[in-house]
Amino acid sequence: MTQPLSADHGRIIAAFGRNYLVELADQQVLQCYTRGKRTGLCVGDLVKVAVQNTEQGSIEEILPRRNLLYRSDQNRSKQFAANIDQLFIVLASEPSFSDDLTGRALVAAKAADIEPVILLNKADLPSVNHARERLLPLSALGVPILELCALETPSTQSLLSPWLLNKTTLLLGQSGMGKSTILNALVPDAQAHTQEHSKALGTGRHTTTHTRLYRLADLNASLIDSPGFQAFGLAHLSPAEIVHGFPEFHDAVNECRFYNCSHRHEPGCGVRAALDNNTIHPERYQLYLRLLDEHEQQPQY
Repeated sequence: MTQPLSADHGRIIAAFGRNYLVELADQQVLQCYTRGKRTGLCVGDLVKVAVQNTEQGSIEEILPRRNLLYRSDQNRSKQFAANIDQLFIVLASEPSFSDDLTGRALVAAKAADIEPVILLNKADLPSVNHARERLLPLSALGVPILELCALETPSTQSLLSPWLLNKTTLLLGQSGMGKSTILNALVPDAQAHTQEHSKALGTGRHTTTHTRLYRLADLNASLIDSPGFQAFGLAHLSPAEIVHGFPEFHDAVNECRFYNCSHRHEPGCGVRAALDNNTIHPERYQLYLRLLDEHEQQPQY
């Protein structure tokens, strides 16, 4: 939930390399750098700032995070944002979305204790019926699925405003799902803000490769826009964290005969029993196996 800041504290609202834009409690925005070799800061981080003048400052300390959402594979990791209440996963009836990437985003959110909401865009197209069918297993898990047509700005604002109220929400989606259209409906001057941020950070013309935070003052809320993605590795999750990312496993795990059950082949496995009883969807179980295999293939040091 969006919280008030003290005078020398701020929140990172844009980042490029080791340069950051930090919004202070009085809504003043400073261009900041970090001292020493401090790295790993991201949009949404709360920081302590030493103000140098009306335009510049230095980040002296990063405050404890409630959570961090990021993806990782064998070669690199990509932070999305920190201190998030809610994740909007943007899908569309056309072009077709990836069930695997959607499932991975949900696992990442649940593992970080962030509430996910699916936005099904282009719901005015006939292909929405097929999209609804594909999302039934997720709906059965209690994941909210909101249908909209992002081009219809007033209805999009009316639908999403109650969900955004008093929260910090990350907007996430594959390329081509209409995420930018949703952003523009909720933040009409987002393009202007983005150009302003890019100019302040010295990044030239607008680029979609960096995450940015926008304040929604009338809702006491923040909306974080992130780049589109075509991969979502979860190499940083441990087996226990992977299981935590599958809420439908939780009761079944308690029925496992062995405390260290991998839920693949052990006798007396509660998860496999739930799978056989159709309590766990086969596609979700297959995703679990893929994530576990990917974890085990990581180099061990």
